[in-house]
Amino acid sequence: MPKVKIKRKSTAIDMTAMCDVAFLLLTFFMLTSNFTQKEPVAVNTPSSISEIKIPDRNIISILVDAKGKVFFGADGQENRVKLLTKMGAAYNITFTPEELKEFSLVNKFGVPITGMKNYLSLGTKERDMSQFSIGIPCDSLDNQFKNWVSVARSINSEYRIAIKADQATTYPVIKKLMGSLQDIKENKYNLLTSLKLSADYE
Repeated sequence: MPKVKIKRKSTAIDMTAMCDVAFLLLTFFMLTSNFTQKEPVAVNTPSSISEIKIPDRNIISILVDAKGKVFFGADGQENRVKLLTKMGAAYNITFTPEELKEFSLVNKFGVPITGMKNYLSLGTKERDMSQFSIGIPCDSLDNQFKNWVSVARSINSEYRIAIKADQATTYPVIKKLMGSLQDIKENKYNLLTSLKLSADYE
């Protein structure tokens, strides 16, 4: 009796649909992801168990490094242009359209207003050098930090203040910073920390 031969079927799989899905997912994640922006200095934040998240927009970012240097940043390119224009007017400094455009691309900075024109004339790599990260003055004689916050809040009343300080920053520096905010009646702000599980969950 002759054997029945089973017809072999092709094992080829059409991957067109799978590739389409993969590229759609890749495009989705690229459009919806928030990329971490580079900061002028590295800051190791203290840990806490708080899980309160701050919004991604309308944020005034205040960065304090381990040496007590203060850096400032504000969301929105249009708001940054208005911010620098008003600060320049307050200190009798006129900025060119090119300088205003360059400032609108700066995420955070740590230079006095008097050195801003020189700072904006530098390239991106040169701005990261230590001599151009001296911090914003916030002492009693020349508290430019208060002026930056006040002007930013006058431009956008929805701004929320977020302070990110290094865990090695001394208490007097933070106290002086908070005192400056209280002087301009800014009593609500967020302290950014890294998440740490409590002892009950470890």
